[in-house]
Amino acid sequence: METTTVEEMAAAFKEMGTPFVVGHPGGESVELMEAMRAQGMRFILMKQEVAGAMLASTWGEITGNPGVCLSTRGPGATNMVNGIAHAFLDRAPLIAITDRYSAPEQEIGLRQRLDQQAIMQPLVKWSTAIEASVVRQQLRRAIRICTAYAPGPVHFDLPQSETKKISGLAKNLPNLLPNYHYPIPDPRGLESAVAVLKAAEKPVLLIGLGVLWDKASFSTIALAEHLGAPVLTTSKCKGAIPEDHPLRAGCIIGGLIERDLVSKADLIITIGLDAVELQPKGWPYSTKVLSLANIPSLDGLVPSVEEVVGNLNHITTVICTLIPEGSGWGINAAKKFRERVHKALETPSLGLSPQRAVECARQVLPRDTIATCDAGASRLLVVQKWESYGPREFLTSNGLGSMGFAIPGALAARLAHPNRPVIAFTGDGGLLMAVADIQTAVIEKLPIIILVFDDGEIGLIRTKQTIKGIDPYGVHLGGINWEYLARGLGANGTTVDNEATLSSALEHALKSNETTVIGVKIDPSGYVDQFNALREL
Repeated sequence: METTTVEEMAAAFKEMGTPFVVGHPGGESVELMEAMRAQGMRFILMKQEVAGAMLASTWGEITGNPGVCLSTRGPGATNMVNGIAHAFLDRAPLIAITDRYSAPEQEIGLRQRLDQQAIMQPLVKWSTAIEASVVRQQLRRAIRICTAYAPGPVHFDLPQSETKKISGLAKNLPNLLPNYHYPIPDPRGLESAVAVLKAAEKPVLLIGLGVLWDKASFSTIALAEHLGAPVLTTSKCKGAIPEDHPLRAGCIIGGLIERDLVSKADLIITIGLDAVELQPKGWPYSTKVLSLANIPSLDGLVPSVEEVVGNLNHITTVICTLIPEGSGWGINAAKKFRERVHKALETPSLGLSPQRAVECARQVLPRDTIATCDAGASRLLVVQKWESYGPREFLTSNGLGSMGFAIPGALAARLAHPNRPVIAFTGDGGLLMAVADIQTAVIEKLPIIILVFDDGEIGLIRTKQTIKGIDPYGVHLGGINWEYLARGLGANGTTVDNEATLSSALEHALKSNETTVIGVKIDPSGYVDQFNALREL
């Protein structure tokens, strides 16, 4: 049966487990969208291309199936760049599609003509112009590249001339989806790593994104319990160990406070750690490091004495059978660390503090709630105060650290988990970068709770100005009526300024199962002391 290029693309996207495409279409996209409709797929119209790419990449993070986003040529493509950069630095499988003129127009035209492949090149693992005769190979290559470790985005430039051409009937093609099998390691190949582990009395575990790629959370927890070792996670891995587990210490953020815990250890075991998750500075610890990783470390950042590369689920499971139980120092060490962080964040407040707002949300919302978090001053507090209890239940832009993530990230979470509550933590500045997609949540029937930390300013920059002895300048926002804004976009909205009204608003949002914006008037006066206590700036 003959099929067109766009029919091949739509069928492949559906087969790979992504039943929708998001974005803002152009004239050359309409044939692809029609092919998707024929496949029973969903198209979600986003108000900004960058939000579409963030939504699609977050779907990829959660499910492991590449998200798909599209834009028109020229301004649509350039506007989508930040979302593609998020997928690149936050290790999310994504297929980004841009319209393009047909070859003759591309050669002679100037209006809206950009070298879109050159623009995307630094931000993607592969970029190609779709060609009908080889589109089936292009689709297979794209899926393999974007899901291979470390996951990331690929780019399709789609010329108008190729959309309705009959696709090439290539023979002897591999399956669309790769079918990988990882052998269980031979214990003899782990002898050096086991010797390092046996020599340690006080190991500490530092777990990163690779644990999620290999679905190795349970085996990693089992290793921590066997060793009795405290566990630090990167912020992307919150929930990889349930955050009410007695061995869970907290999140490593590159600050001074975690160095007290790590300095007491005689071995750091990094599991799936990706250097993009760390602060851009030299490795601060002199403690011996054992690295368990699913891909070789090429960045030269972490000075490990041994590096074991393979499937992390298999490696951690086998290691548990080869070493004796540990000293059990981790429960007390983790407890003391959590207490230190709690004390550091308990700064005086003249009103509702941001940290208390997060605690209220955690008390009200069900255990299985998915949380997304924007960049900004409040992110540090959300990372430390919000508890997640399963992998991929906390989603944030960390590698890129982009504002405007929380709302599209929350929409992706709702698509992946339609029966679970989703809350987006964002500052007023971050919300305004993605405000139009509150309407998308309403129209697409993807109810989310949006908790806005309203301090009337770009709080992180104001905090840095204060720490550097600079008067606040160029950071003022303020004056936003959250109830009117939300209702104007079809959502519910309210403003609160104390714990009782916040708890009531959250309970009402849960019961209504409708998109709700809760503007929380907070006292940001503790930010400077909190940042000084937790993090080097």
